[in-house]
Amino acid sequence: MEEMEEELKCPVCGSFYREPIILPCSHNLCQACARNILVQTPESESPQSRRASGSAASDYDYLDLDKMSLYSEADSGYGSYGGFASAPTTPCQKSPNGVRVFPPAAPPPPPAALAPPPPPRSACLTCPQCHRSLGLDERGLRGFPRNRLLEAVIDRYQQGRAAALRCQLCEKAPKEAAVMCEQCDVFYCEPCRLRCHPPRGPLAKHRLVPPAQGRVSRRLSPRKISTCTDHELENHSMYCVQCKSPVCYQCLEEGKHSSHEVKALGAMWKLHKSQLSQALNGLSDRAKEAKEFLVQLRNMVQQIQENSVEFEACLVAQCDALIDALNRRKAQLLSRVNKEHEHKLKVVRDQISHCTVKLRQTTGLMEYCLEVIKENDPSGFLQISDALIRRVHLTEDQWGKGTLTPRMTTDFDLNLDNAPLLQSIHQLDFVQMKVSSPVPAPPILQLEECCTHNNSATLSWKQPPLSTVQVEGYILELDDGNGGQFREVYVGKETMCTVDGLHFNSTYSARVKAFNKTGVSPYSKTLVLQTSEETQPEEQTLPFPVPLERLQLRRMSPFSSTLNLQPSFPGRSYFELRSSAHQLSLHSSLQSLNSAGEPSASGISSWSVLLAISKLFVSFSWFSFDPSSAHADIIFSNDNLTVTCNSYDDRVVLGKTGFSKGLHYWELSIDRYDNHPDPAFGVARIDVLKDAMLGKDDKAWAMYVDNNRSWFMHNNSHTNRTEGGITKGATVGVLLDLTRRTLTFSINEDQQGPVAFENLEGLFFPAVSLNRNVQVTLHTGLPVPEFYASRSAMQ
Repeated sequence: MEEMEEELKCPVCGSFYREPIILPCSHNLCQACARNILVQTPESESPQSRRASGSAASDYDYLDLDKMSLYSEADSGYGSYGGFASAPTTPCQKSPNGVRVFPPAAPPPPPAALAPPPPPRSACLTCPQCHRSLGLDERGLRGFPRNRLLEAVIDRYQQGRAAALRCQLCEKAPKEAAVMCEQCDVFYCEPCRLRCHPPRGPLAKHRLVPPAQGRVSRRLSPRKISTCTDHELENHSMYCVQCKSPVCYQCLEEGKHSSHEVKALGAMWKLHKSQLSQALNGLSDRAKEAKEFLVQLRNMVQQIQENSVEFEACLVAQCDALIDALNRRKAQLLSRVNKEHEHKLKVVRDQISHCTVKLRQTTGLMEYCLEVIKENDPSGFLQISDALIRRVHLTEDQWGKGTLTPRMTTDFDLNLDNAPLLQSIHQLDFVQMKVSSPVPAPPILQLEECCTHNNSATLSWKQPPLSTVQVEGYILELDDGNGGQFREVYVGKETMCTVDGLHFNSTYSARVKAFNKTGVSPYSKTLVLQTSEETQPEEQTLPFPVPLERLQLRRMSPFSSTLNLQPSFPGRSYFELRSSAHQLSLHSSLQSLNSAGEPSASGISSWSVLLAISKLFVSFSWFSFDPSSAHADIIFSNDNLTVTCNSYDDRVVLGKTGFSKGLHYWELSIDRYDNHPDPAFGVARIDVLKDAMLGKDDKAWAMYVDNNRSWFMHNNSHTNRTEGGITKGATVGVLLDLTRRTLTFSINEDQQGPVAFENLEGLFFPAVSLNRNVQVTLHTGLPVPEFYASRSAMQ
């Protein structure tokens, strides 16, 4: 029964309902509380007038109230407060549930005889629960029916409580009741009786009895018969189906219910009782299930606590073992760092000692020469001057390039490769969670983005819109164009791929599937693609195997890639995606995808030719210089293929394409050169210094060259001076072989020096540094030079 108590309390005063009335919104209020929150507004601001005028205002104003005529003052036990204060600064009170209630105030003085009459006003009541604004007619609160059923339930509830009777007006902790007023039907403690029920005025006639006697009298008092709100002398006899409310006989004869469908009050009473009982049966079943569920949850709490303690102990032990292993490895690495530290100090100290001795000798020679110059003996001076001049020149040559360059860098060459370990730590997870992850759903091919051009096909796909399963990558498969077996042509995370080198005028079938650590999804629907007719001979005159119009199309596509042909096993080709980590635009090109053994025009099978080419892992890539990452002094032209500079200092510009695998070759032609600057060519990281010569920091590997010779430079270390320079019209070639991890340079198609750099790993961008006296043009999509191809064939 205690759970029902909240249903029996007024939302305004927080006490049990007293003389509850039913609002049109089906909520209940004490009659006195409804009187307190009643607001009077001008006719033009009433809810009806606002709805009629289409006003969207949702807030209501608490205006000053006129004096209201209250009824049943003696019966209710609450006297009229004489209206509300008209001053706008009157503060409002809050009920226990936050409803604003205007405080009572002294009645205003009577209006002057000559004062104009107040404007017509209408009463407005806002429900404190649903906040619906309700208008009152001329009957005021008497127009709302009284909820006598609720009163009866409250009486039974209070009578059934075994505890002592409590005061019904105490705001916080109700005190024990001292008396009960038979007229007000309210229990009072002594303080509340003195404050709310003083023995004067109309209240002096009320009869106060002890609480126990009042309970008995309340139980024995007959219930009042519900009467019609419109016709107070008539009892409810029928039920209006349309209005869903009881009505009297007179309402049917002359009231607004005269044309409505009505039924017998007793029949509808039994019908609604039956409906409520049936609804309660279903709710009772749910309540019973909820109780059983709560018992189950409470048992789970105890079990979870026990399992948590055991699991935490196991987890701590496993993590401690990993930490111990990491500490042991840390000690080993620190030992290597100490050795590198001692080696660097030894090299630098040896260089300091060597330079100190040499500087002392140079200083002594300079001081001796100065003293010789001071002598005034011409013959004696000429006897030793030639020897001194030779010694000075020889000493100056000894301080040539590289002598004043540190033999050791301050940076440690031991780069700790902690990425795999960090990745493993991030991936450290519970096996149960990973096993429970489902396999991905089949991808959906986006037909509007799939197309063919000449002998290439572009396919695009996506995950289903409502799929929440994590996908680690996709596998794209094509058949051989003759309805044969499917072959994998792409494995990776991208959702679009272009495949080149297909047969002309052929029909290919394509499908894709997704995968994660749990497994592989089913295949998508199969897409059939038709390649174009054989291209015209004049299109084959381009210096690279991709037609110009296709190259332009690729540049407009949202994604492109470099596809490298690698041998897998006889009768099958494998295409591997080479995409930039910075989402840079890479174009693709492949040779023919003919079946093994099919003869070509020269009588040699296309597969044999492809296999020979694929041994070099060649990637034909077309790219240009990147204005977004270049120094601000770099000047671009010729579709970003030609660059120069407006500064006398060296400035760096990178290519748009980054390479991490494969064999790549490009050339730079010297358009302008005045034989003075030293332009540098090579590769660099994306974060290389842009305001210094290429190779000055550890982010670039370069060859800088003048008109006579060249040097290799990395981290400001100059090596391998080689005779032979550049002039206007010369061509510098850069060959990046990430299969062998080497970088080689050439000038005018002849290799310049030995292999410049080895053990290259990571992502590299083509790079150039120059000043305003140099202009170069980039040429890409070139085959491997002969000197490298012949060397690779020999190897």
